Amino acid sequence: MSYKFAPTECLVATEDVDDLAVENLYKRIVQAKIWTRPIAVERNHMLVMDGHHRLEVAKRLQLSVVPVVLLDYQTVSVTSWRAEDHITPEHIFAMARSGRKFPIKTTRHIFPDTYPGCNVPLSTLIAPPETQREMRHHNRAVGA
Repeated sequence: MSYKFAPTECLVATEDVDDLAVENLYKRIVQAKIWTRPIAVERNHMLVMDGHHRLEVAKRLQLSVVPVVLLDYQTVSVTSWRAEDHITPEHIFAMARSGRKFPIKTTRHIFPDTYPGCNVPLSTLIAPPETQREMRHHNRAVGA
């Protein structure tokens, strides 16, 4: 499993975020100047499975692209952090179609053991034209 680059604007958030958690993550990412964890995304609809706070940070930083891992519900299982909720992929797709989001920490995705990290300078994610060419080359090299 490897990461690819995807336009930030194409990713669909399915859960609300905690503003304080976004602020803390923003500070850590800006200080490090490096993006270290790809956002987990459902490959066919670009729904965020995990990484809603990172997506919000990317929007605040006005990043053109972000590292993503493209997955599907054949290899990822979903449950809820809340005992009273029963969440299925169909619930997630329906919520996304409606334009609404689940409350913070509703969905819990269980990923394969081999979830990649990354080490991408923020300057790369702002994506001037030459960087976009590099990203297309990276995506081709990893089979996107």
